Amino acid sequence: MATDIDKIIQILRETTQKWREPIVTEMTRQTHDPFKVLVSTIISLRTKDEVTREASHRLYILAETPETMLVLPTDTIEKAIYPAGFYRNKARTIIAVCRTIMTKYGGKVPDDLDELLKIKGIGRKTANLVLTKGFGKPGICVDTHVHRISNRLGYVVTKNPVETEFELRKILPEQYWIEYNDLLVTFGQNMCKPVSPHCSECPIHNFCNRTGVKQHR
Repeated sequence: MATDIDKIIQILRETTQKWREPIVTEMTRQTHDPFKVLVSTIISLRTKDEVTREASHRLYILAETPETMLVLPTDTIEKAIYPAGFYRNKARTIIAVCRTIMTKYGGKVPDDLDELLKIKGIGRKTANLVLTKGFGKPGICVDTHVHRISNRLGYVVTKNPVETEFELRKILPEQYWIEYNDLLVTFGQNMCKPVSPHCSECPIHNFCNRTGVKQHR
């Protein structure tokens, strides 16, 4: 499979160019601000990219730093990010994260995975996205698309995204770590969908075990 992953990555690079890239990736092309990567990732959880894009834009008009974010009332943040899923909880999380960044890290988002994970409200997916997109450091961000497709391919055999991340750290060449998430998220949103994936049109079907696929198009 080590040889296959090189071919798969190359095919996905070419294929995904015709689709819109994930929102956090799109935003980092405009700014490499780790704080904006962090906040947009929090907003994006269980939320469609179009909603995250607009919600992030509305919020950053009001505040762009942890310090200025803490000036905003909670209900103002809620209104700015609505209708993002769980927007009330996310508003409280954003405030709590900003407070920790101000009190423990001098207003700067930490560039270390372990330090990021110490902040309540930041999980492994978010922490890895901040590292890779905000700081350009090696990391493997695993969301549901990355977990699902990696297992469908037969590249890993894991039960959850955390297991997938640790397994990928062992077998995925480091040169692919940062882009792996972008490629698989874009591919998962448009081709290798959770239910009834487009296997008949899939450019990497020859490399895929179709693990767990019960129905496809």
